[in-house]
Amino acid sequence: MNSLNNNKLKVVNDPVHGFITIPNELIYQIIQHPYFQRLRRISQTGLTELVYPGARHSRFHHALGCMHLMQKTLNILKRKNVEISPEEENGALIAILLHDLGHGPFSHSLEHSIINGLHHEEVSLRLMQELNQIFENKLSVAIQIFKGEYHKKFLSQLVSSQLDLDRMDYLKRDSFYTGVVEGNINPERIISMMNVSQNELVIESKGISSVEKFLMARMFMYMQVYMHKKSFTAENFLISVLKRAKELVKGGEKLFATSAFNYFLQDNEK
Repeated sequence: MNSLNNNKLKVVNDPVHGFITIPNELIYQIIQHPYFQRLRRISQTGLTELVYPGARHSRFHHALGCMHLMQKTLNILKRKNVEISPEEENGALIAILLHDLGHGPFSHSLEHSIINGLHHEEVSLRLMQELNQIFENKLSVAIQIFKGEYHKKFLSQLVSSQLDLDRMDYLKRDSFYTGVVEGNINPERIISMMNVSQNELVIESKGISSVEKFLMARMFMYMQVYMHKKSFTAENFLISVLKRAKELVKGGEKLFATSAFNYFLQDNEK
């Protein structure tokens, strides 16, 4: 662990994972950048707080939690003699840290209505490319991993796959904040069973039951939280309001909106 910013050790006290350390100066500076700091104001679970009042956690929480799990995973894989260079390790940490950078207000709720035809992953990539220029191409490996183009496939699978660290964090985190205990999983157990074979991420046989529990927990969370009829209805009302606002603006009406919001109401996102 390097000393950061006037030799002060940077630690985040996370209610889900405990103490999260920031591994180096570059990642600290990325976290401090406004592109990342805006995630503090973006809800992880959209309008779910209307049903589960505790679900007020942010994408900022989630991103740091994913980075923490990536640190643990890479350390375990290295102990199992998987070759991971310092550059690759840093790239994987940055890729998972920034994987949700492109989320807009209310997360998935307005993903297809604020910006037409663009998924949040595409917006994340554009922002990562801008950050890469700002930080003198030090995010190049992270971008390759994020896009799934890096030659060590397992690094990309840790960021995005059916058993990635993104899902492990959001299941445990969303379960914690909603109080839905059926979604609670043990990421450390699954991570400890991970290995690499033929350049792909694998799970050792004694970890199969933990993966089964992970899959069941994900199903329960979709049934009880993510697809809850009341929050789902509220999100559709919100989408309808935005669509109507766009129709009015297109018809020449002036609506009360910030300049940034008005930009998207006028369909200028491309």
